[in-house]
Amino acid sequence: MVAEMLTRRDFVGASAVSCLLLAGCAAGKGGRPVLRVSVTGKGEGDTRLLFKAAGIRPEGFDLAYSEFQSGHLVVEALNGGSLDYGGMSEIPPIFAAASTIQSFRQIAVAHGDVNNQVVLVPRGSKATSIAHLKGKRVGYVRATTSQYFLIRMLEEVGLTWDDIKPVAMGVSDGAAAFSQGALDGWAIYGFPIQRAIATEGARILKTAYGILSGNYLVSAHVDALADPEKTKIIREYLSLVQKAYGWAAANQDQWAGIIAQDIGVPRDYVLDQFKRKSASYELRPVTDQAVASQQQVADLFFQQKLLPRAVDVRPLWDARFNDAIPKRV
Repeated sequence: MVAEMLTRRDFVGASAVSCLLLAGCAAGKGGRPVLRVSVTGKGEGDTRLLFKAAGIRPEGFDLAYSEFQSGHLVVEALNGGSLDYGGMSEIPPIFAAASTIQSFRQIAVAHGDVNNQVVLVPRGSKATSIAHLKGKRVGYVRATTSQYFLIRMLEEVGLTWDDIKPVAMGVSDGAAAFSQGALDGWAIYGFPIQRAIATEGARILKTAYGILSGNYLVSAHVDALADPEKTKIIREYLSLVQKAYGWAAANQDQWAGIIAQDIGVPRDYVLDQFKRKSASYELRPVTDQAVASQQQVADLFFQQKLLPRAVDVRPLWDARFNDAIPKRV
């Protein structure tokens, strides 16, 4: 089965793109340069929220944030030229690599938690194993980690993609379908997990621990990489992000309360997720191991006939910022 193409509704509706510049939408204060950055989801994935909590503000440049619900929409925006800097999992760039347009390069790894990537089942479900989803309707977000770990989980219990009724939908549509009882399972990531558990009595059937690498990729548009001023700003921004990750790791109780308020759930639910973390977030440089990890994922998608051709991910990587990534403190 060849992966579905994005519809206009998927891109416009699901991404909920909004320009949220710290000092105006078209230009920075006093004509300062602007770095256009993606934000995916709410809560822990929202860099705006983290920077505000940690008291971090860039000097000499401003940030224009655009909101997305999944990484494949970030890749679409990078390829469309509306972002300078974006984050996503290992999967969305693989689909871009199989196409004719790759207007970005992967410049760093944000390594973090994989226990916030799960298959949820609704209240009252009798499923105790992924095997119990055979013949059932299971939601997922196409071309993301949720599709990848769902395939791998099925393989682990001797099932294939054809043994379930997979339903590709964006995060918001998936949340609505799950809430209305239209799904028997939901492969999902991030803040919707705590919200579904807190408000609907959902249960985690299985996490992606042991399946996902924990590598989330930092990418930059090729035009930004060709611009000396933008390149300098990206170096500075990477340092600020690492500093913010350090603050989050050192102030988990405070950070949990801020996230809980942002996503609308009791603080205890976020603290519980923090206790189950496989790792705290940190930026890491480009390495051969990171490239090999993404290649392994690309090979699986090709084997599953979800890509039109085999993909070599190496041309997507750019190690020029390795010396700009400080150790997380």
